[in-house]
Amino acid sequence: MKKTKKKKKAFVGLRMNILFFVVFILFSVLILRLGIVQIVYGDDYKREIDRKENVTVNTSVPRGKILDRNGKLVVGNKPLNAITYTRPQNIKQEDILKVAEDLAKLIKKDTEADFKAITERDKKDFWILKHPEEADAKVSKAEKEKLKNDSSKIYQETLDRITDKEINSFSKDELEVLAIYREMIGGYPLSPQVIKNKNVSPEEFAVVSENLDSLPGVNTTTDWDRYNVYKDKAGNETLGSVIGKVSSSKEGLPKELVDYYLARDYSRNDRVGKSYIEYQYEDVLQGQKEKVKNVTDKAGNVLDSDIIREGKRGDDLVLSIDIDFQQEVEKIIQEELASAKTRGDSYLLDRAFVTAMNPNTGEVLAMAGKQYVKNSETGKTELNDFALGNMVTSYAVGSVIKGATVLTGYQTGVIHPGEYQYDQPLKFASTNVMKSWTAGAMGSISDLTALKKSSNVYMFLIAMKLGGQQQYVPDGPLRINKIDAINKFRKNFAQFGLGVKTGIDLPGEQVGYSQAIPPENGNVLHYAIGQFDTYTPLQLVQYVSTIANGGYRVEPHIAKEIRKPDDKADELGPVIQEIEPKILNKVDMQTSWIDHVKEGFWKVVNEQGGTAYTWISKDLKAAGKTGTAQGLYDGPKRQNYTFNNLPTTWNSTFVGYAPYDNPEIAISVVLPWSYIGNNKDPHTNLKIANRVFKAYFDLKKEREKDGLNESTSTKKVENIDQAKKQIDNTSDTDSNAE
Repeated sequence: MKKTKKKKKAFVGLRMNILFFVVFILFSVLILRLGIVQIVYGDDYKREIDRKENVTVNTSVPRGKILDRNGKLVVGNKPLNAITYTRPQNIKQEDILKVAEDLAKLIKKDTEADFKAITERDKKDFWILKHPEEADAKVSKAEKEKLKNDSSKIYQETLDRITDKEINSFSKDELEVLAIYREMIGGYPLSPQVIKNKNVSPEEFAVVSENLDSLPGVNTTTDWDRYNVYKDKAGNETLGSVIGKVSSSKEGLPKELVDYYLARDYSRNDRVGKSYIEYQYEDVLQGQKEKVKNVTDKAGNVLDSDIIREGKRGDDLVLSIDIDFQQEVEKIIQEELASAKTRGDSYLLDRAFVTAMNPNTGEVLAMAGKQYVKNSETGKTELNDFALGNMVTSYAVGSVIKGATVLTGYQTGVIHPGEYQYDQPLKFASTNVMKSWTAGAMGSISDLTALKKSSNVYMFLIAMKLGGQQQYVPDGPLRINKIDAINKFRKNFAQFGLGVKTGIDLPGEQVGYSQAIPPENGNVLHYAIGQFDTYTPLQLVQYVSTIANGGYRVEPHIAKEIRKPDDKADELGPVIQEIEPKILNKVDMQTSWIDHVKEGFWKVVNEQGGTAYTWISKDLKAAGKTGTAQGLYDGPKRQNYTFNNLPTTWNSTFVGYAPYDNPEIAISVVLPWSYIGNNKDPHTNLKIANRVFKAYFDLKKEREKDGLNESTSTKKVENIDQAKKQIDNTSDTDSNAE
């Protein structure tokens, strides 16, 4: 028995020794491992703990100014107090929500626009954030396992199960928090996101500034908004439709252009030009963004920020537009349209266009358009800016193109300068009588008289000969090669800019409508008097400019020069680039032919019997061509009629230049659907043309009296005080940004 106990004791002692030995070995390994970690890799792990990251962020700057040719500010930047939030890289949503709730106690963000911007998805995400336990219970454990615990699928399933009652359960205060929160999570981490920049009161700005320490990521700063200095009494911006729009801080980059701008180092929340001048000259106006290097720790918290490149606002764009002349032209259109609308036969007239251009340089001096539009909310008819219509809408323009018809006759050899033809009613077999606009025949007339009195028959005979038929036989057949005739017309017309793009430095230009070759030969004759293809008012001014300058088709441009920004508000910076005149082509015609047509244009205005003689002052020394195009109404009210009862309307037009011996201004005037039926022409087109010419030369004389000319009028921003006053009197909600 004693022997057994001794053996048992010895066995227990052995096991304890083995256990202690194993523990000793393990402790030794642990100490060795700790030694290696601390001594060998200690510095590496310490560096890993202290690891920092450098993140570079670009910050937007104000856009460049837009000025008229005389240095008058047209579009500028209005400073705005702004509250922003810069989101750290790895922050939790709950922490952002806490900041939003604290900020909501200090500022107001509860307007109708703020709440309207909140989407259903925003409300669902917010509900999940506010009710985590209830949201988690939306999807059972079994369903989560079935979805293989795919977090994105589970989240989507949760979203789908949130009821309308739940997302509409938020109080007004909660919606205000959501309005702030959704702004905070937009954009990129470390990029300042605007929370509020409209109607930020001084009290809000001050109280947020005082509490920045308790609002991590929030900051107070100065933002900017685009504004137009010139507006009419109704609030329409002068040249507004041509200047275009800039995206708001909420919109950022337009969806359709995101990839394009991101590839050029833009951020998604950058504000850019969306249309027309603002879009076309984005590279000029955008400026150099400030580049900031943010130093962050491993958790994404910002430790330090350094500016590595100073921001610089965009360069200034000087337009070729004369804003005083532009305003006067708009006023003329508005008054003459209103006067014409009092006539009972002008009830379909709803728009008018004027483009004025220097025929030698292509500088657009004015581009004005007005249109009556019914306001869908008030039901009232308003007169809106439609300057853009000069390049994006086209119409049958009538006899104004007869100069190109005559020159085509010379170029193809079917007539020669000074040739006489007999103006009489033309009756071809199986066709209606085709004649000039006068009651009787004009008889034997020259090409100059044909232009002066606007003979249709003279042009019909040119078209007939162009198609291969040299003689008119009363009641005989009209046997012409209509395809060949129209192709010859279009080829020659294109040399003047008719039926092709003018090349203006704006996007979206239209070329008009070239109809299919007609089955009736008689329609070829109508082409010769401008009642077939359609043209834009901008094409018309390029066409008449080509005649005025002796045969050079000059590209129209709305930008005159680009200047560096100047720190002084009333000073213009040095010129970076001047927009030089660009000749697109020289017409394939002798200069003497063009001079001959110019003589005909002079007779239109200055000789008794000319179609513009009674209406345009001889003191203006102008030359030009009138036009009326007859056709069935095809305007916006067309749906009010059946095809069989469409009224017959007249488009009234005019093209001209002055002075005729040394042209410095060319204009086109277009009034679609000016009047109906066979009533007497009200000549609204010529009334407008006369007043536009007069406004130009009166303004020129006035400036010459003040000692201003082209070399002295672009030194300073002349209306900076007016601009400042306009800023002061404009509410924060009034903006050029959408």
